[in-house]
Amino acid sequence: MSRKSNRNEPTRNAQPPAPARSRGGIGRGTIFAIAGAVLVLIFVSAVLAYRSTQAEAARQSAAKNASHLASAHAPLLGPADAKVHIVEFLDPACETCAAFYPHVKKLMADNPGRIKLSIRHVPFHQGSEHVVRVLEAARGQDKYWETLQAVFASQDRWTVNHRVYPERVWPFLEGIGLDLERVRRDMNAADIAARIEKDTADAQALNVTKTPEYFVNGRPLPRFGLEELQDLVKDELRSAYR
Repeated sequence: MSRKSNRNEPTRNAQPPAPARSRGGIGRGTIFAIAGAVLVLIFVSAVLAYRSTQAEAARQSAAKNASHLASAHAPLLGPADAKVHIVEFLDPACETCAAFYPHVKKLMADNPGRIKLSIRHVPFHQGSEHVVRVLEAARGQDKYWETLQAVFASQDRWTVNHRVYPERVWPFLEGIGLDLERVRRDMNAADIAARIEKDTADAQALNVTKTPEYFVNGRPLPRFGLEELQDLVKDELRSAYR
């Protein structure tokens, strides 16, 4: 007799088989998570593309501006080999120019040897050309920066309600070591007139219509403001001194 097979016999105390898991569609939470990740990826890509475009625009602007910003005759403060170059177009009668000047000096003091400053004169206020000529003449006595400081410090005494009273500036130039009679003689020299004309022409080429206007390594401010100036200088410092 053959042995009886147990193959088809039910197993005693056997548990019923577990139901198979459903193979339904993707859950709503998963869809939201994927969508969120895609949006983040799109945003990051857009930001990177924008920054790349901005950087390229800045490089093109710097190259375009170079010929109008380079001026051997401009007063220069700081070491000639500094890698960050601020070019400022200013009017000595401009209140904002006077207000920003200490902040520019502080940027230079906080980064010794790394920043240089060039000044270009644009006498937008009627009567301020007289003061520009005084500043230019003071350079002949190596007293430009002392004279600029004195002019800004006394600005509210010789400029009233945006009206310039040029002769009022002279008393405030005493005590800084200037030969004032020599300044009066030199301020009408042809070379000073040529410097003013050059600065004015370059300002027009760069579309400088207000003061102060700043360019940092050829790059203009994205929009005017002290924080914008500070950020642009810091950005150029990081690039130049890695």
